[in-house]
Amino acid sequence: TWIQNFPLVCRINVVEPDHMELMYAMAVEKLADIEVPERAQFIRSIYLELARVGSHLFGLWAYANMLGFDTVANWAMYHRDLILDLFEELTGGRAYHIYIWPGGVRRDFPEGFKDKMINTLHTIGSHVPDYDDTFFNHKIFQQRAKDVGKITREEAVKMGAVGQVLRATGMKQDIRKTEPYAAYDQVDWEIPTREDGDAYSRIWVVRDEMIESVHLIFKLLDKMPGGEVYNRVPNPFKWTIPEKEAYVRCESSRGELGLYLVSNGGDKPY
Repeated sequence: TWIQNFPLVCRINVVEPDHMELMYAMAVEKLADIEVPERAQFIRSIYLELARVGSHLFGLWAYANMLGFDTVANWAMYHRDLILDLFEELTGGRAYHIYIWPGGVRRDFPEGFKDKMINTLHTIGSHVPDYDDTFFNHKIFQQRAKDVGKITREEAVKMGAVGQVLRATGMKQDIRKTEPYAAYDQVDWEIPTREDGDAYSRIWVVRDEMIESVHLIFKLLDKMPGGEVYNRVPNPFKWTIPEKEAYVRCESSRGELGLYLVSNGGDKPY
């Protein structure tokens, strides 16, 4: 059924399932004309930025591990585990969260969760100088990544590149800016870019995005309104949605992510 697909769409990206939850929820909301409360939109944005930080830390673990920086890889995996601790407290799950669904989110932040999230992000942020000294500014990393896999902005556009591959060529392209969703248009934030279009630039964009995501979370927390977090629509296990089709897209941690969903009027997607 429409609602039973949520545990399935998470499996499309094991490392970061949260943007698939958003895509499926947004598509169902578009098909069924379901409104999302303002507080839920802010919570969605914060939740997705936590997912972006966790996913980028996993990527940093892979980069560092393959380049021989085992200490940095261990730091990154440890800090990702701190993010997973937050997800576990919020949703009950570490890998799959099933937290975003049509009409909002499954539950509000529990008591003390905001402070725990802020402390966790400060803990991770305090280690940025260590990451910079030991990895990003390290001569060996520069030698192994500079001018590797280099592409121009024109080549990136022609090949349909998205995310860090595109932004590493200097192009400020991000769906959160060009087609804002959730609460991304409620606060000011920057799109990190680099200019050289090589592997070195792409990983620097990942690093800068993690820092920007943390700043974005703090701004969203400062501005988050009160109110409901879920628009209680009638029994979702009994939904039938009129014949319609919908396309939605977002900026996942890996770049643009889209979902096309069709209803033939039944109790499950066509």
